[in-house]
Amino acid sequence: MMRVNKRLTRAFKNAANISIDENSKFIFFSDCHREDDSVSDMFIRNQSVFLHALNYYNKEDYVYVEVGDGDELWEYKNFSVIRLAHTDVFTVMKKFYDSGRFIMLYGNHNIYLRSKRFVKANYYQYYDEYNQKTEDLFKGLEPKEALVLNYKNSRQKIFVLHGHQGDIMNDQLWFLSMALLRYLWRYLHLVGFDNPTSPARNLYKRHKIERIYSEWLKKKKTMMICGHTHRPKFPKANELPYFNTGCCIRTRGVSGIEIINGEILLVDWRVAADEKGGLQILRTVTRGPEPIEKYDRCCKK
Repeated sequence: MMRVNKRLTRAFKNAANISIDENSKFIFFSDCHREDDSVSDMFIRNQSVFLHALNYYNKEDYVYVEVGDGDELWEYKNFSVIRLAHTDVFTVMKKFYDSGRFIMLYGNHNIYLRSKRFVKANYYQYYDEYNQKTEDLFKGLEPKEALVLNYKNSRQKIFVLHGHQGDIMNDQLWFLSMALLRYLWRYLHLVGFDNPTSPARNLYKRHKIERIYSEWLKKKKTMMICGHTHRPKFPKANELPYFNTGCCIRTRGVSGIEIINGEILLVDWRVAADEKGGLQILRTVTRGPEPIEKYDRCCKK
């Protein structure tokens, strides 16, 4: 537990700081796990939903924060395969980036983004085979481990990170977990076996990680937004201010956390049928909105 607290505290101290106010608009998505458009690519079933959501947030001038594990680099270290499979998604993400409204955090499944050399070689530019020329993608991108949003109105801090920090198999022993996934579990998953090292597939690990977050929050008196467990979380009354985006690979759609008008809320995007049987993509607020100041009182208890 002490080591975990140190990892979280270090990430908090080294986090990039951004000031926000009641006019700021943020959308937090995590755990897209974009792959190669093959049978094992679980993101592909929600690609249209995710793309529609991104277009909505881009038109509304939100800042998009990808809270780790956006690209499945454990299984596919060759990023070009992922980019080609999800060209339309990266086209919209580039619109956010070009307008200064894109922040990428790395998680355990894209921990390679800690390497500036890897980012420069893979994310700065790409070769457009159709037009036969090199194009800019996220030139100058600097992925971060964590982010702290400083809310001016109440001087609250909102700590944002993927959430694998302190999860031994996905943090200190990530290389072993990566090798097992790349050469074993990705194939066994196709025939019904689950990866026991993943908190998304292991209820005990998920609850253990969430207890660790809670203990840290009690000491630090701050809000937290993360991913990693794939379980959406929005605190109930009198609970600690721990929020989880969920993930983008659920069979029922995509979930995320929004901040707008000085409020925080949990949203769900999914395909739904209208009364005539027509299909449409709907945004639903599943929890909230709640004023950010409300959690200042929770933190001070």
